[in-house]
Amino acid sequence: MTAPHLYSDPRLVDLYDVLNPAAADTAFYLDLAQSLDAARVLDIGCGTGLLTCALADTVHDVTGVDPSAAMLAVARNRAGGERVRWIEGDAQAARSIDADLVLMTGHVAQVFTDDASWRQTLSAAYDALRPGGRLAFESRNPACAPWRAWTPDASRRRVESQKYGWVDVWHRVIDVTGECVRFATHYRFERDGAQIIAESELRFRSQAALESALREAGFVSMSWYGGWSRKPVDAASRELVVVAMRD
Repeated sequence: MTAPHLYSDPRLVDLYDVLNPAAADTAFYLDLAQSLDAARVLDIGCGTGLLTCALADTVHDVTGVDPSAAMLAVARNRAGGERVRWIEGDAQAARSIDADLVLMTGHVAQVFTDDASWRQTLSAAYDALRPGGRLAFESRNPACAPWRAWTPDASRRRVESQKYGWVDVWHRVIDVTGECVRFATHYRFERDGAQIIAESELRFRSQAALESALREAGFVSMSWYGGWSRKPVDAASRELVVVAMRD
């Protein structure tokens, strides 16, 4: 999920795909759509449309929704972007899709830090699905406390942008309060020495809390995985991946 206040800067938009390339999660969701024989898919928080456009190669009807106009501009110009219906907004704007499958990738579930917005998003996803349709998403497992590795030394990466050259990127935790973690991502551009500091907040809900919210929203059956290989969830699982069916 992308936030407009973070991804209005063209430099951060350009770096998004460099820092978040197609990987095992992309393959998981593409395989899920194929295994469900999904004819209509909604991608909530589609960002630059990497997965969304890949879905359009095999799915007849694909919709991507995101609040960031700058990210959607990239998505529209991506190969296959002309085959996708793009919506600037949040999940509420796509309640009438009647989808076979709704996806929230890129840890979208963690962006909704307050209970009200999380309930509204799950309700919108439920309404966007046909009876028997599925919602799938992932959330980092709080039992692993992944934010402990979000230190400048442990998280530092050096990536290259075709437009802006080499960039050093690292994280720094600001505050941990209950299930919520506030952190800053630092970007230092080698070419001109420019620096950007983008602050974010994520919520790390437990599997039990996620399941409770899904059931409250009306989802009746759930399959849980501890990662992209579909292994069962255990104490060492870094991801909580769920595929939930609406009634």
